[in-house]
Amino acid sequence: MSTKINCVDVPDNKLFGAIVKYSIPLMLAGFLQLLFNAADVVVVGRFAEDSEAALAAVGSTGSLINLLVNLFTGLSVGVSVTVSHYYGGGDEKNVSKTAHTSLIISVISGLALMLVGLFFSRTFLSWMDTPDSVIDLASIYMQIYFVGIPASLIYNFCSAVIRSVGDTKTPFIILSCAGVINVLLNMLLVIVFHLDVVGVATATTVANWCSAAAIVFYMAKAQGCIQLKLKWMTVNKRILKKIILIGLPAGLQGICFSISNVIIQSALNSFNDKVVLSANTAAANIEGFIYILMNACYHACVTFTGQNIGSGRKDRISKVALRCAILTVAVGMSLGFVFCLLLGKNMIGIYITDSPLAIEYGYTRLCRVGLLYFLYGLIDVIVGSVRGMGSSTSSMIVMLFGVCGIRILWISFIFKASPTLSTLYLSYPVSWLITLGIILALFFIDKKRVLNGRRPLP
Repeated sequence: MSTKINCVDVPDNKLFGAIVKYSIPLMLAGFLQLLFNAADVVVVGRFAEDSEAALAAVGSTGSLINLLVNLFTGLSVGVSVTVSHYYGGGDEKNVSKTAHTSLIISVISGLALMLVGLFFSRTFLSWMDTPDSVIDLASIYMQIYFVGIPASLIYNFCSAVIRSVGDTKTPFIILSCAGVINVLLNMLLVIVFHLDVVGVATATTVANWCSAAAIVFYMAKAQGCIQLKLKWMTVNKRILKKIILIGLPAGLQGICFSISNVIIQSALNSFNDKVVLSANTAAANIEGFIYILMNACYHACVTFTGQNIGSGRKDRISKVALRCAILTVAVGMSLGFVFCLLLGKNMIGIYITDSPLAIEYGYTRLCRVGLLYFLYGLIDVIVGSVRGMGSSTSSMIVMLFGVCGIRILWISFIFKASPTLSTLYLSYPVSWLITLGIILALFFIDKKRVLNGRRPLP
């Protein structure tokens, strides 16, 4: 089933092709995952009894869910870098220890997060000023969704291990099968049984548990260093520390990004208009396709950089980063043009069929945000290179200031002075441009330190 790429053995003249080959299954997996998630939105938008309320309820939970999940998802980045370093250096014993440690972390973290989601969803939504017309449905959606969070983390951590040894095909196949289950259950529970928000949440939860079971089964049957065995199931404290040192800042960075999105969602809620919320949900889903395809380049940069650092090939840091950057900009700019300018209104019309005003609102966001999403993809790649070198805290600080801080200032002053959708959405590209300049400076500092035999900044 698997097709592994040894990032260290790839010659320089074939490096770009190897990155593309590694990235394509990730792009397809991400595309399918969002396609299946979009099915949730499309199904409730077209078939729910109160489609605007259902669509707004599902959309209003996204930034909050990401905020709660990102800390633990960031730890999977620590797993990816740790495995890449060990695998690149030929240390399969520690790869195995990392695989078992990461599975235990994912189970414990997932159960803790599930309890938080079950008991505090409504409280968190209330803090975000979620409209009364939406909050009941949104709370129900979140509670059911969080039943599947342990499974989601198990899949993310295990797939991080598999990808880091050069295999992106297997996670893609597993995710594809789970996605088909998600779509079929959506259609059954919403269209046939009219469960609306409860139906799409249940479908997502069941699909998450199917993907978790499949990937654990695959690793249990696999040969070599990624094989899982019950008798080896223990937490290695040294490896756990390494995962946390890299993954915790990555998780905090994700939280910072999510906090800024929660703040923007709160600003959107201030319009107290279901049309605005449903339009934003549709446009954000379309932008998600652009981001997830670019994000494959980030994972490629982490793995290729990490394996080459582990093998002592420090001279390839810039080569990997440049090729990943070229790929992500090409993907982001081309998709931004097609999805936003060329087909923007038609694509929003797939989600929303009965509100021309909502389509106009959604198109406004696509022109302000989606068209320039390649800037964030470029930031992502540079951050991936920095993390692949073994640095994580410094990039977190940059993202805290550049993404979260700038947006908070923008909403507090610029949006407050001109409270329009266009003003609000401009906070995205402004924060990206500032962050890009700072993260590039950090990349060159870390690269120089590594080439001189020193550790990168923390």
